[in-house]
Amino acid sequence: MRSTFSNLANMFRVPDLRNKVLFTLLIIFLYRLGSNIPCPGISWTQVKSLESSSNHSGVVGFLALFSGGALTKMAVFGLGIMPYITSSIIIQLMIVVIPKFEQWREEGAVGQKKLTQVTRYLTIALAIMQSTGLAYVFHNGGGGLFGSTSLNIDLIPNFTIPRVLLLVLTMTAGTVVVMWLGELITQRGVGQGMSVLIFTNVVATMPSGGAAVKADAGWLKFAVIIAVSLALLVAIVFIEQGQRRIPVTFAKRVVGRRMYGGQSTYIPMKVNTGGVVPIIFASSILYFPILISNVLPSHGFWKSVQTWISQHLAQPNNLWYIFLYGLMIILFAYFYAAVTFDPQQQADIIRKQGGYIPGIRPGPHTERHLQQILNRITLPGALWLAAIALIPSLMLAVWNIQNYPFAGTSLLIAVGVSLETMKQVDSQLMLRNYEGFLK
Repeated sequence: MRSTFSNLANMFRVPDLRNKVLFTLLIIFLYRLGSNIPCPGISWTQVKSLESSSNHSGVVGFLALFSGGALTKMAVFGLGIMPYITSSIIIQLMIVVIPKFEQWREEGAVGQKKLTQVTRYLTIALAIMQSTGLAYVFHNGGGGLFGSTSLNIDLIPNFTIPRVLLLVLTMTAGTVVVMWLGELITQRGVGQGMSVLIFTNVVATMPSGGAAVKADAGWLKFAVIIAVSLALLVAIVFIEQGQRRIPVTFAKRVVGRRMYGGQSTYIPMKVNTGGVVPIIFASSILYFPILISNVLPSHGFWKSVQTWISQHLAQPNNLWYIFLYGLMIILFAYFYAAVTFDPQQQADIIRKQGGYIPGIRPGPHTERHLQQILNRITLPGALWLAAIALIPSLMLAVWNIQNYPFAGTSLLIAVGVSLETMKQVDSQLMLRNYEGFLK
């Protein structure tokens, strides 16, 4: 314990690191402030009624998690960071499909700047779409999005076109400001800005969610949930740190009067290559049919479509939801691993640098070897992600608990962001001969 406090004190002894930490805390404070300011034209009385009546367990409860509860308040930062995350994932996937994007990625910093700009424009477009859909949804009291279809609450009593346009403009502008705040943290603070904001939202919902679970389930089930959460926490740390190291040996070569190479290193391949991205993307895919169903006509065939979607895709304890959610997580885990790790590119890099994998011939043989390892290591990682995401759903189904803030997704995000931020702080401390947190 004394060592931990000593390491914490070391962080504030370095002036530039201390300023970065304080700047990050200031941005987090501003972000949480904007997450509790409702948009103009929203009935605050109806907001409180919706918060007390809804159980926050539907698919869009995932969005509420990522907005730190700001979505149910229709706050200025109600959309949170989700439009930017979805936009980033789409752009990363499009790099494989659109040659121009792939060309920009290969251009280094200049190309990355162009991709970032396209991501920003797509974020604004997604924010406009989502805020427009949510305006119609919350005019009908949530439309069953948060696990309850019996709510008759109107958050926007004066539902007119100018009022809807004002709401869309406010929430879109809030998304742009959130994107800017995240980039400020990345440039001048500690950690990756967007990840830090997501971490803030996840942690902010845990105390109230824990109280709701205790009220719903009682002390015994609450203690079991805490024990399961702690076990998941340990397992997540173990899996997040797990990697397959592929040995690479470089041949000796003489350049001028110096000899280079002759060294052995390794290529680290993480067990969980995609991190939380497959879970986020699978949730986003499940979210869009629910959002669209709320603006469809409420009669005839469309009424039956709305009913099926609200009964199956909006309920996390439904077998259809569990099956589709788990299947999409596994598929997206494979897809994202293929996008982030290109065996052909890695094989070319090794060959051009005069290296080889012991026992494997350079070129196509190395490429096939890396592809085989990637396929094998992605399977346990994908099954692990699916299990982490579905364990809370199974507990919901068995115990009929309507709130579960300690979901595997929340813990996965919190642990991942914490580890990455601590690594960055450690590198700063060790650079100045201070002892870090990670040992």
